[in-house]
Amino acid sequence: MSCKQNIQDMYQMIGEGKSLEALEKFYHDDVKVMEATGEVREGKAAQKAGIEQWYSMVKERHGGGVNSITADEDNQVTMVESWVDITMQNGHRMKMEEVGVQRWKDGKIISERFYYNAPNQ
Repeated sequence: MSCKQNIQDMYQMIGEGKSLEALEKFYHDDVKVMEATGEVREGKAAQKAGIEQWYSMVKERHGGGVNSITADEDNQVTMVESWVDITMQNGHRMKMEEVGVQRWKDGKIISERFYYNAPNQ
């Protein structure tokens, strides 16, 4: 399956509230994830903990989606522009927009980097 189809499938799962299932299916055990804040998580378990921490900070999700997806199949790279409208546990509502760049190995994401302006929470 192509990288583009994989990332489309992954973001569809995320949109359906299946982020942890998507993690298990599409992330390499040795994945390295770099946040725009400088935080780095290494390994699938660390990424799972990061996702769980994020969701624990979110009180309510009002919407979200993908604006665009592109892929460079020759270099096994995908890029996704997405957004989410959420209310944090502290009551602060925000619309967060980001671009994620994924590098693939053996049909799994081996590295991922996010670009966004870190919102005030």
